[in-house]
Amino acid sequence: MTPDLDSHHRDTLERIFRHPSGANVEWREVKSLLEAAGTATEQHNGKLDVTLGTHSLVLQPPRTKDVDQQTIVDLRRLFTRAGLAPEDPR
Repeated sequence: MTPDLDSHHRDTLERIFRHPSGANVEWREVKSLLEAAGTATEQHNGKLDVTLGTHSLVLQPPRTKDVDQQTIVDLRRLFTRAGLAPEDPR
């Protein structure tokens, strides 16, 4: 995990990787984490274009404050490929 992340970002990242995943991962926290870890650009249609290292992902903001399970899966894949997965997600 990169040392550039503050404790709030590290906590959000750990909650993304926690098993079983909880439903209390808020979009605003995810967006803040993505902006701190890489590049996050909001498109004109509201979607978020994210790049971590050489890996990219386009995310649709949720209709509620919490992200859904598919977004959690996509985020896990992105962070793992970028080498930012926590060592012990429990």
